[in-house]
Amino acid sequence: MAWISTKSSLLVLISIFTIVISRTTIASDPDILSDFASPENQTSVDGNYFTYTAMRGIFQKSVDKCTTTKATKAEFPVLDGQGVSLAVLQFPPGSVNPPHYHSRATGLFLLLEGVLEVGFVDTKGVLYTQRLKAGDIFLFPKGLQHYQYNFDYKRKAVGVAALGSASPGTVTLPSSIFNSGISELVLAKSFKTDVKTIKKIKEATTTP
Repeated sequence: MAWISTKSSLLVLISIFTIVISRTTIASDPDILSDFASPENQTSVDGNYFTYTAMRGIFQKSVDKCTTTKATKAEFPVLDGQGVSLAVLQFPPGSVNPPHYHSRATGLFLLLEGVLEVGFVDTKGVLYTQRLKAGDIFLFPKGLQHYQYNFDYKRKAVGVAALGSASPGTVTLPSSIFNSGISELVLAKSFKTDVKTIKKIKEATTTP
């Protein structure tokens, strides 16, 4: 009887492990059964299909707030099934990329110009921060909230983020919390404040 009980427990553990693995697989980019995903209704492609030109000239443009230019599957369809995407981030003096996370991707961030303070919070609530100089690389673990802040009020900063998914799933916390339709009363109780304060925060987060 003890052997049967142990066997049953083992089967339960295997079942749980299988479910966890299958859910993990679903959360990752699906593999493709070819070298690359071909465009629909097109029998042949050339080098243009593998080229993304939307970032031409962006480094010469001036921006008045933190600006992200993406190359994900949505903008660059050939990335489908390749498990990678890219983003260029431009920071005017004193600007911030507010706390956010990528539900499906690890981020590897390379600072090209200027200085930045970066940080992320792990699942234990521990904050890890660093001040980067041009040429430094910082890792943002998958699914953890993080931010970038240009603490220099005189110089711009520019960085490139390589993301481990063709569709990283970016969730910006201020807008996802305060502009998602969650009841103002629920937010007030959650943040231990009043509805009037929540309304002010919502107005501020919707201001360009």
